Amino acid sequence: MSQTPQIIELHTLDLPELAVFTSLTDTRLRAKTEPEQGILIAESPKVIATALDAGYRPISLLMERRQIEGPAKAILERVGEVPVYTGDRALLASLTGYTLTRGVLCAMHRKPLPDAGTICRDARRVAVLENIVDTTNVGAIFRSAAALGVDAVLLTPSCCDPLGRRAIRVSMGTVFQVPWTRLGNDPADWPGPGMALLRRMGFVTAAMALSDDSVSLRDPRLPGIPKLAVLLGSEGDGLSHETIAACDYTVRIPMAHGVDSLNVAAASAVAFWQLCGQ
Repeated sequence: MSQTPQIIELHTLDLPELAVFTSLTDTRLRAKTEPEQGILIAESPKVIATALDAGYRPISLLMERRQIEGPAKAILERVGEVPVYTGDRALLASLTGYTLTRGVLCAMHRKPLPDAGTICRDARRVAVLENIVDTTNVGAIFRSAAALGVDAVLLTPSCCDPLGRRAIRVSMGTVFQVPWTRLGNDPADWPGPGMALLRRMGFVTAAMALSDDSVSLRDPRLPGIPKLAVLLGSEGDGLSHETIAACDYTVRIPMAHGVDSLNVAAASAVAFWQLCGQ
C-alpha cells in the first residue's frame, strides 16, 4: 500500500473507534464484524509485520507517539490509509486490559479458516490439539510447531482460539505462519468424525499419553512414518480415553527423577523435535 495513514492525536480513550482496543473481549472481537471472520489484535511491530506478510488486513492501529518515526515506521508504510491513533505513554498506559510493552497494537480482520484437506494435502507432520483451553499453551505450541518443522496445526472444536491476543503474543506471531484450522465446529465432530478425517487424509496417529501399552518417543518406527499426526491433550486430563483408543500409537516421553509428565507446551516441543524435524 502506498497511501498515507491517518494520524489521529488522542486526548481521551473514550472514542467509540477505540473500543476494539479498550473494552472488547476476545470473544466479542471475534463477532464484532462479519461473524465468520471477526477481528484480532496483534501487538508489536514484528508480530504485526508477520500478520501483514500472511495477508491479514489492518483496520486501525494504536501506538505511542514515539513509535511513528521509530520501530513502527516500517509498519506505517504498509498499512495504507487506516487510522493510526496515537498519544503519549502516560495516556496509553491507562488503556484497560493492555500494557503497551511494545508500544503498538493493530486491529486486523480475521480470515476465513481453510479446509483441513487443503492445508494437509502435502503435509508430513501435523499437530492435533484436543481441548487445550489455555491461550498461553496454545501460543507456545504454535511457536514450537513453527520452529521444529510441523506443517499444520489442527484444533478440535473445544480448543481455545489461537488468534486471541495472548496466544498471538506468546506465539511471537507464528500463529500467522503455521497453517491451521479446526476439525469441525461442534463438540460432536470430535473425536469420531475428526479421527476419521485424519485417516482419510492418510495420517498415522500418535497420541502423546501415558498408558500401559505406550511406546517410547525414541521408538525407531516413528520418525520413518510418511504422514504422522501428533495428538496433544488438555492441560488437566490429557487426551480422552476414546481418542487414545482410536490412535495407532500411544507415545510417552521418557522421564527421569520420578517425574510423570510435562506441561503440554513443553511436551509438544520435545515431541516435535523428535518426530517432525528430521
